[in-house]
Amino acid sequence: MRLKFAFMRFLTGIFILAFLCEFLIYYLVLYQCSYPVLNPEFEDSSIITNGTVEELRAMILADTHLLGPYRGHWFDKLRREWQMYRSFQSAVAIHNPDIIFILGDIFDEGMWTTQTEFDAYLKRFANLFNVEKPIELFVVPGNHDIGFHYRMSPNLEHRFSTAFKSRPVSFVSRRNVHFVLINSMAMEGDGCSICQKAEKNLKTVAAKLRCTKGVGVCKGIKPLPSYSKPIILQHFPMYRESDESCQEIDSAPPVLKNEKFRERWECLSREASEMLIEMLRPRVILTGHTHHGCYRFYPESKIHEYTVPSFSWRNKNNPTFMLGVFTSNNHALERCPLPQETTVIALYVIGLFVNIFIYFLPRRRFSLHEHKNPKTYVWTIKRRPVQKSK
Repeated sequence: MRLKFAFMRFLTGIFILAFLCEFLIYYLVLYQCSYPVLNPEFEDSSIITNGTVEELRAMILADTHLLGPYRGHWFDKLRREWQMYRSFQSAVAIHNPDIIFILGDIFDEGMWTTQTEFDAYLKRFANLFNVEKPIELFVVPGNHDIGFHYRMSPNLEHRFSTAFKSRPVSFVSRRNVHFVLINSMAMEGDGCSICQKAEKNLKTVAAKLRCTKGVGVCKGIKPLPSYSKPIILQHFPMYRESDESCQEIDSAPPVLKNEKFRERWECLSREASEMLIEMLRPRVILTGHTHHGCYRFYPESKIHEYTVPSFSWRNKNNPTFMLGVFTSNNHALERCPLPQETTVIALYVIGLFVNIFIYFLPRRRFSLHEHKNPKTYVWTIKRRPVQKSK
């Protein structure tokens, strides 16, 4: 009986440990992050607001890399998807954003999958990153979704765009906050069919923004209700030589920071970056792709660029995502850490050791004896009689 009781106590300890490491820890960590407060000193005085400014709360993540049918062990796939599901759903429940953006590389093997495999991918994505209205979710393609430019085909681009209702360049406006979602692989500038379509979309968006601002000719263009500098969302970072200047808590490890970026592979080309800045005049640029965090400020144009690290523990021990507050004339962004993989492993090791120690702890039998005072009791040890040898 005592052995059975000890075993049940051991199983209870294991259940509590699993509940902590697989469920509760996400809430404990995510409750420590909150939406940033807008700083009035950073307001853009050139934007006319008419005294009414609505805040838009956004959640931004990148590089989920859902494993496909070809790469990765089944347990790795199961483990990473549970971590992302629990983190995403917990974050949405706690922070209740108005809008969510995922900055590419939704899938790890999207460019290799058949249509049947891609449809299965979509179902898994919908289960993991399901959101209820009125929350909106938008994605931009990454090179693992449709391939790098040299591999990207109209078929791959079309099925991704159809599945997520996106275009090579999409425009989303909410509460007078304007977002431009860009297919980074279409910014090659070599005249490919997808590149031509992207450039045409980009010119249309730029013309609409200029028209609303009151610059240029608005013939045949319907202006927006009000102008504000747009926010670019894309997979590739803007052109930079490396991550050497990145000093965030989720930035690349020192051994990787000095590695030089290749244009069109680790970042956009210099020409494409300059073209986007010249045409759109953005105030914020949000990117992914490198799997590590980075912040850059362009003083000459007063542009803030944030690179969001991978949301998958397969790529990073300390994943983070971003919470943002946007208005037509201001913004604030906050990095939100997720539970570290090493912390969860350490909890499991310590918890299992404590459970095993308690289970095998030497136990003595106790009995309850009543004293003369009926309200007073004392625990005494029952000693077995020593049997004398003959």
